[in-house]
Amino acid sequence: MKKNKNLWVLVFICVINSLGFGIIVPLIYPYGKQFGITEQTLGLLTASFSIAQFFATPVLGSLSDKYGRKPLLIISLIGTCISFILFAEARSLIMLFAARILDGITGGNISVAQAMVSDSSSNEDRAKNFGIIGSAFGFGFVIGPAIGGILSKISLQAPFYFSAGIALIGVCCIYFFLQETNPKHERKNDNKFSFKSLITVLKAPVIGSAVFIGFLLTMAQFTMIIGFQTFTADVLKITPFQIGVFFAGFGISGILMQLAVPYITKLISSKSLILLLSLIFCFLPMLLSGFTNKLILFAVCMCVYGLFNGLRNPMLNAIISERVGQNEQGQTLGINQSYASIGQILGPISAGLISGISVHYVFFLSAVYILAGFLFTFLLRSKEKINT
Repeated sequence: MKKNKNLWVLVFICVINSLGFGIIVPLIYPYGKQFGITEQTLGLLTASFSIAQFFATPVLGSLSDKYGRKPLLIISLIGTCISFILFAEARSLIMLFAARILDGITGGNISVAQAMVSDSSSNEDRAKNFGIIGSAFGFGFVIGPAIGGILSKISLQAPFYFSAGIALIGVCCIYFFLQETNPKHERKNDNKFSFKSLITVLKAPVIGSAVFIGFLLTMAQFTMIIGFQTFTADVLKITPFQIGVFFAGFGISGILMQLAVPYITKLISSKSLILLLSLIFCFLPMLLSGFTNKLILFAVCMCVYGLFNGLRNPMLNAIISERVGQNEQGQTLGINQSYASIGQILGPISAGLISGISVHYVFFLSAVYILAGFLFTFLLRSKEKINT
């Protein structure tokens, strides 16, 4: 990046942002039970965040194109901070929903941070920098649940207050240390967001294909997560602590691959080709997972999948951002994140439906989504050649 210091400030912000999210996610169900939350309403509560994020993220991204990245990033994290406090102070199920919806509405910090990376990256460094940011988010998700478990021994509210506190630290870091990457003289004040953009982006030859592939692969991942939770508990019958360690290992494997992105892009210059090859190594272990009842083989399959799945976001984000002007980075990356949010909803729903037949079928379904992403990547490569 042109401003290397900015990258590392963004890394720190991404770590504390995802750390807060990682801390509270495993605790939402046990905390919400005191307000009458059930397995069914938990699904609705989780979906409410993603649905709100679907509509809000491209709007916030578009506003960051018009008014600058820094103020929108500050607003997003303030919203996250308030949502955690509301969750801790909740006295009813309605207040829990209000808190998650608020966090979803102000959850545009991912796309705004990605836009800041894209603003300051050359084509050669873009995938590497997206990989570094992805690793920062992944690190927070991996260590967050462990910290949440420790803090929950104080009280069930303590992790939520802690998450609010670190979100506030993030606001201070942005205000004092982060430099604006979308200067005023380069902004287009007539840039207005329309929800029609959610459809028109899909019609763009290369960008539309990349966004749709991201949607399919997000759906595959969140389908797998449902199968993972059920399979480890009901079939492998391992303890919650062992499941946590297992899931942490899965997360770490993805982080390691994202850190290796600079070396991979030196060997293979085409990002779509890297994506294509990685999907082969995502599809095969996912398919094999559906055939096994053995812990060791399942663990190997999940770690291999986690490793190569770590290439997904850096490659897709780089492909998208390379084909968008600076005054549209926030909006386009926001739309990309919106479709990922829908994948986060549809994946668990489809997994829940098919798990009624067999938990093994969940992994087969995830493999089908990956295969569809693989086939669409061929289409992406052909469109790249036509539009080069």
